[in-house]
Amino acid sequence: MNIAFVSSEAFPFAKVGGLGDITGALPKALDKLGHKVKVFIPKYSLINFNNHKLEYVAEVGEMPIRVNGKSYVTRLFKSYLPGSFVDIYFVDCPHFFHRKDHTGNDVIYTNHQDEDERYVLFSKAVIEAIQRMKWLPDIINCNDWQTGLLPLLLRDNYSWDRFLDPVATAFSIHNIGYQGRFPKSLMLKAEIRAELFYPNSPIEIMGTVCFMKAGLMYSDVINTVSPTYAAEIMTSDYGEGLEGVLSYRVNDFYGILNGIDTEVWNPETDKMIPVNYNINSLEGKYENKKHLLNSMNLPHYKNTPVIGMISRMVGQKGFDIFAESVYDLMRLPVQWVILGSGEDRYENLFRSLQQMFPDRIATWFGKNEQLAHLIEAGSDMFLMPSLYEPCGLNQMYSLIYGTVPIVRKTGGLADTVKDWDEYSYRGDFSGNGFSFYDYSAFALFKSVERAVNAFYNHDVWIQIVKNGMISDFSWENSAQTYLKMYESAINKRRG
Repeated sequence: MNIAFVSSEAFPFAKVGGLGDITGALPKALDKLGHKVKVFIPKYSLINFNNHKLEYVAEVGEMPIRVNGKSYVTRLFKSYLPGSFVDIYFVDCPHFFHRKDHTGNDVIYTNHQDEDERYVLFSKAVIEAIQRMKWLPDIINCNDWQTGLLPLLLRDNYSWDRFLDPVATAFSIHNIGYQGRFPKSLMLKAEIRAELFYPNSPIEIMGTVCFMKAGLMYSDVINTVSPTYAAEIMTSDYGEGLEGVLSYRVNDFYGILNGIDTEVWNPETDKMIPVNYNINSLEGKYENKKHLLNSMNLPHYKNTPVIGMISRMVGQKGFDIFAESVYDLMRLPVQWVILGSGEDRYENLFRSLQQMFPDRIATWFGKNEQLAHLIEAGSDMFLMPSLYEPCGLNQMYSLIYGTVPIVRKTGGLADTVKDWDEYSYRGDFSGNGFSFYDYSAFALFKSVERAVNAFYNHDVWIQIVKNGMISDFSWENSAQTYLKMYESAINKRRG
């Protein structure tokens, strides 16, 4: 099968969150199963190509792509996803993809007025690159709102090209909360027929053009990144206004749990942690704990658990209920290590906590991939109190690193974390973490308290740790399910 995988991010080139990890891993898993995969992402100015050979794709040459009445010279460059034979193509248009934020740092996403035009150009460029390469994908897998117009453009703007007729499309939702809604003027910018915009049309929502709705309506199949999240977003509580669309497409809608790249995330082989370890050598984990505390200038107390957090500091990730319960949490005999950035009120909260409890809490503001690995390896517990979490990857990393997750029971967190007390009450001692359902400060605190109490019962704690470490979150199983979805889309497209 020929598969085009189109995304706005791909690890290790350009990553903001889980989408980048998935784009860097799923294509490699599909490649290992014998399929030909080509990945397409924008060539952002923040991408460092010093360690990656980059080749200009001469067969494509210069592509004039028209957006908002102007033609932009666009080129294609090629490299490989590390550790694979997967081609990754970079759509180069400096006008749109060399962007900085207000502090002068290169960025992927912006709040600029032409954010819609950036991804119109990207989608058109991917289609035209495929045309010029004369490479016929069986399916194009589009990811999140940035690629939501591609299925529509393929069927409408490029319908004149009979070469593309057999190409099926899949649209993957990684977070339905980000939909790419823009004014009606986008119709003219993208050269989409005006008659496609009307109340409740396949691209309209609340008077705006919605990239994600277009992806949901014009793709042959749809999926999201966990079974529980798939069920949640078909309700008004989580659907963000698109639950009706998903109900309409229910027969083409799949919930497929993400995997993780075990070549990158594996405590036995991880090159970013000081000491490698496995389920039979947990003393290595304790050595990583010492390194973590030392690197964050925290004292090492032998019998004090460390709770890690790696997250955007925003309400969706549960920081509102964390803030509400913080003084109860600080009474527990625990040290905290936090990595992330986000809203000022939460960053300022952690700055204050560091001043109040200098031996108990340390925060690194920003991104730090090596520290992220060390937090997973060196923490005893990992907290994810998300309001909603489409899949979540850190709880999976935590489980296989022997770091016990404490999570809210939502989305992929509900699909992967089994509460120790809940399962033990049934006589099933396969629990691998702690979870809570009510989105409240009290429920969060009581779950952390339960985990801390379990920590001091050595035999129970080791059982919970080992239950997590035997988990298999490799991409192979998920990739097989993606292939079944792709086959369904191809059969639908070709009758």
